Amino acid sequence: QVQLVESGGGLVQTGGSLRLSCAASGRTFSSYAMGWFRQAPGKERRFVTSISWNGGNTYYADSVKGRFTISRDNAKNTVYLQMDSLKPEDTAVYYCAATVARSSSTLPASYAYWGQGTQVTVSS
Repeated sequence: QVQLVESGGGLVQTGGSLRLSCAASGRTFSSYAMGWFRQAPGKERRFVTSISWNGGNTYYADSVKGRFTISRDNAKNTVYLQMDSLKPEDTAVYYCAATVARSSSTLPASYAYWGQGTQVTVSS
């Protein structure tokens, strides 16, 4: 069992930055690929970015490529999402997720564990 707790969300102006953190419990965090998803009101949950178990491979949705950076610190059981040049369309609840596979996926169904989410609001 893995428990995930996100933090770092908030209100920011267009062009600003935020860094989200996702702290995981459990001794096997380092063997899980991790992902970040987001869900805006009235919309489905969508893939944002993911990282493999050792950080060697990362993937980004086209909408965030070049602006967001995912990273992980396995010694701290934490995955991060650095978000720069934020836009109003980035407004959503952001969720981190863990998959027992070492390779990450863009599909929500591939992830067995989810955090409770953290709200990110970008004002125009």
